[in-house]
Amino acid sequence: MSIADVSGKSLAELVSLRGRRAVVTGGGRGLGKAIASRLAEAGADVLIGDIDEALAVTAAKQIAEHHAVRAVGAAMDVTDAASVASAADRALAELGGLDVWVNNAGVFPAVPVLEMTEETWDNVFAVNARGVFLGAREAARRMSAGGTGGVIVNIISTAGFRGSAPGLAAYVGSKHAARGLTRELALELAPLGIRVLGVAPSYVPTEGNMLAAAAALGDDAPPTDVPPTDLMLNGPVGRVGVPDDIARVVLFCASDLSAFMTGSTLLADGGDTA
Repeated sequence: MSIADVSGKSLAELVSLRGRRAVVTGGGRGLGKAIASRLAEAGADVLIGDIDEALAVTAAKQIAEHHAVRAVGAAMDVTDAASVASAADRALAELGGLDVWVNNAGVFPAVPVLEMTEETWDNVFAVNARGVFLGAREAARRMSAGGTGGVIVNIISTAGFRGSAPGLAAYVGSKHAARGLTRELALELAPLGIRVLGVAPSYVPTEGNMLAAAAALGDDAPPTDVPPTDLMLNGPVGRVGVPDDIARVVLFCASDLSAFMTGSTLLADGGDTA
């Protein structure tokens, strides 16, 4: 099954996701919620999966009301194959199909190598690498069964291109793994009409990583009290990124604007790796 030539479509048609169904993992807040919102704005019905079901349900309700699409919140543990499969099946049952899957869920504990336990290492890889594999596998099974193909977008990190900072060995290793998996998945799934792309943000302040950053700094203050400029110097574009900066790149990947692309990981880093 080849990827269609979309040269005859208008720009509005190329960016539109009207009639498509998307799943976003880790979508209850932060990057995931911003991504789900942009996909919904483009017309997609969305299932938001999150380890915190209440967050997922609340985010889905807000997105449905704001963008007039169908949105479902579901409990999803991306390290558990049955949980991922259940959420994928729920997308089929409640949204009517599956066209876009975004592997966004991730963890990023900061622990020096000499102090890191095997349990911490394994947990980071379970979420950031195994979770990408499980999500991609379950998405591809359903997309191929539907016969229409689809798009899988993996949220990587600039840490998938280089070392990052002391204490992030597990995170950096897992993101290199996810980037490599993106390339291999693209090769294997292309005959099924499924494109696979990665998006690699630099540090973007969100509720989740602000808390992690505060902990890494030994700061007991609430995460919203930690100034982004204390955590990362402004890059060449002159500011720290925001979640929607990444969401717009994911929308490009999910839409027909990127129809001739697969296997690439797009840096959305404000020039941080330039």
